Amino acid sequence: MRLFYSLLLILPLLIAAPDAAHAQKITGYRSLREPVADRSGRRLWAIRSFNEEGVPHRLVVDPATLQSFDLPAAELVPRAEGEGGFWGTRLGRAVKRYTAPPYRLQNGGATRAETAAGGFFLTVDLCPSKRPFERELFETAAALSPGKAVPVAVMVTGLWLESHPEEVAYLKGEVAAGRLAVTWVNHSWHHHYDPKVPLAGNFLLAPGTDLRSEVLQLEQELLARGLVPSPFFRFPGLVSDGATMNLLAELSLVPVGADAWLAKGEQPRRGSFILVHGNGNEPKGIRLALPLLKGTEVRLLPLPAAFAD
Repeated sequence: MRLFYSLLLILPLLIAAPDAAHAQKITGYRSLREPVADRSGRRLWAIRSFNEEGVPHRLVVDPATLQSFDLPAAELVPRAEGEGGFWGTRLGRAVKRYTAPPYRLQNGGATRAETAAGGFFLTVDLCPSKRPFERELFETAAALSPGKAVPVAVMVTGLWLESHPEEVAYLKGEVAAGRLAVTWVNHSWHHHYDPKVPLAGNFLLAPGTDLRSEVLQLEQELLARGLVPSPFFRFPGLVSDGATMNLLAELSLVPVGADAWLAKGEQPRRGSFILVHGNGNEPKGIRLALPLLKGTEVRLLPLPAAFAD
């Protein structure tokens, strides 16, 4: 009987942490900006340096495609280009443009496509939550193009990532099966929010917040789970200021807002960044999104396609 009760205590821990048992150990994580090339000669920029299970790695971004990769440092060679060359790339121009003044308290950064986009950009926020995961949203999106991976940007927080291993495993499975193509967007670690506090002192602007840690800790946890962070960031509550924007520029990240937060009544149009919550916190947005995704004219595009070459 004692063994039976011991198993009952252990079983939830085993069920709750399938990813944790296979997580990679990430150490020595730091920000940098270095021009490198891979073995094929592709020109890349390394934006983070770290050790993965003791092996030196780099988080690199292809500045032309805005795709990011976790690569062993041994597979990269330095390029003879000054750091100033970064700002002339597609990535560098987007970072500079969307972290520049004037600074809005809410919804700063890119809010819709710069290009003549022939579709929409679905962005799904996963803020800390104990409510059920909106799996139907992802299933509906995946059904848009059977046999082809449907792009979706997932704005994930660290606290959600830690507490929802089964949902993370589901998303990874959809990617592996070729049904979804997920762009993993940093949405901070804690996503602090106090409904009684004005925006100017709330979310990441709350006194005592360590924004650098909020960003880099989330990246490390994504990498530990085999997920590669993109060069995009969404501010919690879409709230920011000049200091937070300047730090994103330092970290080579593009801030992403939205012009179609469905639960707030904003109507999407071609090129819109649609914002919904996939964490159960905003069912109104899901109720509006599902019919939209079932429409015959809907085409979802990958987030990097929103930015001009």
